[in-house]
Amino acid sequence: MHNIYLMIMVMALVTYFIRALPILLLRRQIRNRFINSFLYYVPYVTLSVMIFPDVLTSTGMLWSALAGFGTMLVLSFMKKNMFLVALASCLVVFLTETLVT
Repeated sequence: MHNIYLMIMVMALVTYFIRALPILLLRRQIRNRFINSFLYYVPYVTLSVMIFPDVLTSTGMLWSALAGFGTMLVLSFMKKNMFLVALASCLVVFLTETLVT
């Protein structure tokens, strides 16, 4: 077995440098509108990319996942409360799986 402490140290250093490098290189404010716009949306895109695949595979059936996802989309575009969106989506998934099985 390899030295686990060495691997943990290397991972910690890599993670630290990835986060510290932009702070060290970019000392003044970014004035480019394109870069600012790009950096503004990075957290939302990253979160979506991490969550979306699991949305379709977290239920027992694809149809219930699609029904919950559709409910989430409709209520989100109607600018409803996030708690209401999550509750309604879970309820639709539960009802879909109950009715189909």
